[in-house]
Amino acid sequence: MSTSIIVGGSNGLGRVIAQHFADRGDTVVITSRDKARAEAVAAEIGGNTRGLGVDLSQPGSIAAAFGDVTEVDNLVITATSQTPNTLAEFDLDAAVTALTIKLVGYAETVRVLRDRFRPGASVVLFGGVAKDRPYPGSTMVTTHNAGLSGLVKTLAVEIAPHRVNALHSGIVGDSPKWRDVQNHPHLARTPIGRLVTMAEIVDATDFLLRNGGINAQELTVEGGVLAN
Repeated sequence: MSTSIIVGGSNGLGRVIAQHFADRGDTVVITSRDKARAEAVAAEIGGNTRGLGVDLSQPGSIAAAFGDVTEVDNLVITATSQTPNTLAEFDLDAAVTALTIKLVGYAETVRVLRDRFRPGASVVLFGGVAKDRPYPGSTMVTTHNAGLSGLVKTLAVEIAPHRVNALHSGIVGDSPKWRDVQNHPHLARTPIGRLVTMAEIVDATDFLLRNGGINAQELTVEGGVLAN
């Protein structure tokens, strides 16, 4: 039986990925900054799932938060802070929090859990297409998602032979964030004629975790919108 850790697994894409792992019989650990929320969602997911309180914006607390996790086969990190930020109205605290979560927090999570990786364990870090296509208010989101390009490369060297890759999703049309938004601008610009789905993001994540030849790579799942 595999043990899958989904950091940020209490909502959004992380929760759907956690459900996928639980449904196939994995031991699953999901995290949220709010421990009670993580535990409640874990109960909803069912199977052998439990919740932990982990706050990537406080990197010094990560090691203790994962203290009772003893083995890892799959590590998926989706946690993020998407507070809008621009230079014109720069929120310094929000900027520091966003970068701390996505870069320092991601790196510290991998460092903390590395010695509990089982043979064949691998990592997927979540970014987003804002790294290549900024939007109003994406100053820090674009910056930290672009930063994952460097992080996956150095981690792949440092945690070898374990693998690490990044997944950059486009607008996920049926996700809680976007499913009620009508006529998103990406819809008209996407060659496949629709937005990508949560099921496609789950499948892409699973591919990166299980395909032993994929390492230090960035997979963009956006239906081709960046081609336009």
